[in-house]
Amino acid sequence: MTASVGLTEEQKEFQKVAFDFAAKEMAPYMAEWDEKEIFPVETMRKASQLGFGGIYVQPDVGGSGLSRLDTSIIFEALSTGCVSTTAYMSIQNMCAWMIDTFGSQEQRHKYCPSLCSMEKLASYCLTEPGSGSDAASLLTTAKRKGDAYVLNGSKAFISGGGDADVYVVMCRTGGSGPKGISCMVVEKGTPGLSFGKKEKKMGWCSQPTRAVIFEDCAVPVANRVGEEGQGFNIAMKGLNGGRINIASCSLGAAHACILLARDHLKVRKQFGEILASSQYLQFRLAEMATRLVASRLMVRNAARALQENREDAVALCSMAKLFATDECFAICNQALQMHGGYGYLKDYTVQQFVRDIRVHQILEGTNEVMRMIIARSLLQA
Repeated sequence: MTASVGLTEEQKEFQKVAFDFAAKEMAPYMAEWDEKEIFPVETMRKASQLGFGGIYVQPDVGGSGLSRLDTSIIFEALSTGCVSTTAYMSIQNMCAWMIDTFGSQEQRHKYCPSLCSMEKLASYCLTEPGSGSDAASLLTTAKRKGDAYVLNGSKAFISGGGDADVYVVMCRTGGSGPKGISCMVVEKGTPGLSFGKKEKKMGWCSQPTRAVIFEDCAVPVANRVGEEGQGFNIAMKGLNGGRINIASCSLGAAHACILLARDHLKVRKQFGEILASSQYLQFRLAEMATRLVASRLMVRNAARALQENREDAVALCSMAKLFATDECFAICNQALQMHGGYGYLKDYTVQQFVRDIRVHQILEGTNEVMRMIIARSLLQA
């Protein structure tokens, strides 16, 4: 079940660094961050000193310049320490990558170094109260007035909302549909930018989630990333990587839960025998490990396809996100079941993994939308 099979020596090295960081700097505090809703910014900045703030951002602006596969390996390892915190770091990485890839040289050098160091935090603003899966129908407008765009509208469920310094916002500069959407960087403190209340969530409690609201919010034209009308394309390209990242976070949770279940089965006695001697539970544990390895292979295969810019990359990213988030949630849920009543207590870590990864089947495109994307790619072939 080892997560390092087939990796290069260099990949094994940074995987070990990530596992060690998760064990020492995240896992001991995971429950407290969850219970007290602490956003562990200093811990994330420590992780960024290891190169985890801009993993696939180019080195000339402070990134690590690693591949999508490398990124997946790192996020899987970090998630064994805290899924919610790692998932926010994956969003930070995605925002930095979008500016690095589609931004001008001025934008890259202005924003990426402080995002890669996590001195500044970023939020990705696509979803709206009325457009989740149907992102192309978003209503937030950006009307050009001289050397500025004036934004009006609101975004919902924004990770880091209110706490982040930089907002990568998809807004409508043109007509309806995807071709009317552009991408803007809006900085915290811009007049007309405000935030809703902090949402109370089932999981992902170590990162704040708020609505982001624009009321006659004037943003310089220089803050537009790419050309007018390129925003939807930028958003979708970001999400392909985001799907790999979030699937990788699910792998880490499943990996941790299998170890928790194994250790519990070895010590818990029922009917005069330890649970590990039950063939039924042995078989369930074997199935969990098999499903994890299958999920990991799918995610890493999709990561390679995305890195190589293969034409099947979008479908493979969707397949990996669908399969891994479904399977890994089932693994974590089964691990909770194996703990019996103890699994439902907050003293036991397994319940937090279950709560934290449930949302992975919803965000970065719901798993129903993943099925649509996969079916479309098959039918158009």
